Amino acid sequence: MMFDQLSTAISGVTQSFTPRQRITEKNIAPALRDVRRALLDADVNINVADALIAGVKKRSVGTEVLKGVSADQQFIKAMYDELLDMMGGDSGADDAGAGPMGGSGSGIPVATLATATSASTPSVVLLAGLQGAGKTTAAAKLASFLKEREVDYDAVAALSEEERRGLITSRMPVRERKVLLVAADVYRPAAITQLEVLGKSVGVEVFSLGSEVDPVDIARGAVEKAVEEGFDTVIVDTAGRQVIDADLMDELKRIKNAVQPSETLLVVDAMTGQEAASLTASFDSAVGLTGAILTKLDGDSRGGAAVSVRGVSGKPIKFVGVGEKISDLEPFYPDRMASRILGMGDVISLVEKAATEVSDEDAMKMQQKMADASFDFDDFVKQARLVSKMGSFAGVAKMLPGMSGMMDNAKIKDLEKRIKRQEAMICSMTKKERANPELLIKDKTARSRLTRITKGSGTSFDDGMVFISEFQRMRTMMSRMSKQMGGGGAPGGDMEAAMAGGGGMEPPLGNRALRRQAKKKKKGGKGGGRGFGA
Repeated sequence: MMFDQLSTAISGVTQSFTPRQRITEKNIAPALRDVRRALLDADVNINVADALIAGVKKRSVGTEVLKGVSADQQFIKAMYDELLDMMGGDSGADDAGAGPMGGSGSGIPVATLATATSASTPSVVLLAGLQGAGKTTAAAKLASFLKEREVDYDAVAALSEEERRGLITSRMPVRERKVLLVAADVYRPAAITQLEVLGKSVGVEVFSLGSEVDPVDIARGAVEKAVEEGFDTVIVDTAGRQVIDADLMDELKRIKNAVQPSETLLVVDAMTGQEAASLTASFDSAVGLTGAILTKLDGDSRGGAAVSVRGVSGKPIKFVGVGEKISDLEPFYPDRMASRILGMGDVISLVEKAATEVSDEDAMKMQQKMADASFDFDDFVKQARLVSKMGSFAGVAKMLPGMSGMMDNAKIKDLEKRIKRQEAMICSMTKKERANPELLIKDKTARSRLTRITKGSGTSFDDGMVFISEFQRMRTMMSRMSKQMGGGGAPGGDMEAAMAGGGGMEPPLGNRALRRQAKKKKKGGKGGGRGFGA
């Protein structure tokens, strides 16, 4: 998973901190040494790693540990601020929408794409890079993003302060650009066909003159077409090479001189680590870049590329690819990325992902069901499928603060298997049983119903009893949390148990029946089987 190696190493460093009143060079030296080793192991460029450590040292040494804050928390704050600045953010920004540690978090990416200056001057985006980095796919993903999801920050700025308050990215007004994709890779077999197929899938027109025409003429013809037919953005997919060579650079220069692009973006593979930063610097010195698109970030467990690119090349990361779907392209937010690297999760991105899948009306209905404990089995399946739409369960869980180091891959796989078994049981229920869980909890026919359900789903009767017991507990917990939100705070709980009723979560204090049940279970009893006639 993304940044697992780096975030796990840094979490281990902070756990070694002991209570102290003042951070000195001597008592912080072991932690800085371990963090530097973690950065180098994550394939962060050595100059970037050294600069990061020097910055953290400068922010930390000689400072008093603030009242109510532990030394490790203050150290993490210094790490967060330094990472934020290194990746292009502003740790000194005083922003109402600040990130998790108080840094820049306005909801506006540090680097946005240029827009058309007039009807006769479309915005031209030139994509460059090596073969295998995912340029053609990135072109289609970018076209889809600009067409459907790019936020119109000018329109947002025109909203009143009240209208902007609490507005998340997925609910902001969008630009809805008219995009033209250009197939200027005439060398790779099927590159033009690939772009045409991708363009059709996202509803974007693709301009092509075949593989026998000079790429410079193709790019020039595309811009002329854009002006004539009212396209406001042109994305040019150029050819890649196995290595950086003079022919590649010459062709890019000729295309750039012909179309005068507003943006020249380098598409780099995040899994190449610090080499991605070196590539960005090389391309920038040769043709001049305005930024980079980091692809395959979901497969980069180390994080070296994300941390190094701006530090080495001075060019911002504008977008990151976080999956294989066309919609898996996101603007790069340094504050959110720093938060993920430090294992603090990314709640804002999680909320935005959920908001794209659920309407406000549906969310309100679900909230009401949770509050009055009328959450049923149909709702359970909806929530499980919502999580799967948002990505893997591991990816979603690790976007929650503090979850990064709590759930290893074995636990996550076990949890996903349990959820699938539970979905199978629900699919074996009748519509009446799914809508009315009490039929499987208190009704006199509960035992015979559950026997039929477990046989139909290929699970054991004991699995069914455990699921119903856990479902009861989860429904009670969600009701309490909904009622206490905004009041005394939501009670703590185990994420695993909340999602699938996993074992290990102690029942909340004050519920005598649940406490007795938990004690009975620990002694080897079969507590929780109430309502089945057992």
